[in-house]
Amino acid sequence: MRSKASQQDDAGKRSDEVIALHPSESGMQIGRALLHALHNAGISVLYQDREMKTVWARNMRAPWASETADGKDLLSPAQAERISATKRKVVETGDADRLEVGIPDTDGVRWFHIWIDADRGDSGEVQGVVTTMVETTEQKRREQTLKTLLREVSHRSKNLLAIIQSIATQTGRYSESLGDFLTRFRGRLQSLASSQDLVTSSNWRGAALRELVSGQVGRYPYLNPNAALHIGLAMHELAVNSVSYGALSRPDGQVKVSASIATGREASPGLLLVWTERIDAGPRNKKRFGSVALERVVPTSLNGSATLDIEEGRLEYRLTVPRGNFEIE
Repeated sequence: MRSKASQQDDAGKRSDEVIALHPSESGMQIGRALLHALHNAGISVLYQDREMKTVWARNMRAPWASETADGKDLLSPAQAERISATKRKVVETGDADRLEVGIPDTDGVRWFHIWIDADRGDSGEVQGVVTTMVETTEQKRREQTLKTLLREVSHRSKNLLAIIQSIATQTGRYSESLGDFLTRFRGRLQSLASSQDLVTSSNWRGAALRELVSGQVGRYPYLNPNAALHIGLAMHELAVNSVSYGALSRPDGQVKVSASIATGREASPGLLLVWTERIDAGPRNKKRFGSVALERVVPTSLNGSATLDIEEGRLEYRLTVPRGNFEIE
């Protein structure tokens, strides 16, 4: 009596075979249909005897369509020997094997999965090998792109966490109470989140300055993600101060924000942002955490410079952003 495992093996083998033909069907029709299937799927198939002589080949596309129908003239000696050694092993053992090969091309590297199966005769002896080649270049590129994106997300997440840690430290240092800390910290987190939304909506390309600062400028600099986050933070600090003690705390108050491309002695121009407003003179407008963020955190993160002048009822903030943080659209 045959074992259950043996019966299952036979069932698996039969599933790959034609069990019955329709009266109108023929082996030639099935052969043509299979050739169409190989062509449409981009699959190349090569049959060789035990001595590795080519018996037949079907749908041999580049780079396998060579004089030997084996692609040897396009493979490096090491690759050719690796494939040949695998085929010889399959002939000797009768066990199928597979490998992956990368072939240099004008557009980079083309990747292929290669399956090598033993072909047995009625007596069970290995008569030759069937080599199936499928290109996986696009799949490989998608995998590499995904890995790159994951690394980029990890890098940007670490940068964002560092920014949040810095904000939390400075907010706690200049807060008078827990409630004051929570109010200021939440506002700054919301500012980061708003800037992050702009960056994300642009597929991490960055953010348009006009979307961070309401104003009309002659040319529109496009900020990279790091610049968008930190300039957004600066705008938040200035806006909060203005609403609390400055021009925006009065119905008729106005704030002037200007942006221009500043050319100096440096070879590449920088972006100059200027925030100007009239404020109420008094102790409330003395420099606190806002000045630390505006004069130290933001410019340092951008490798730029900044000044914050508060005197005679007037506030002026000037931020110079080096060219590496933006591009001109």
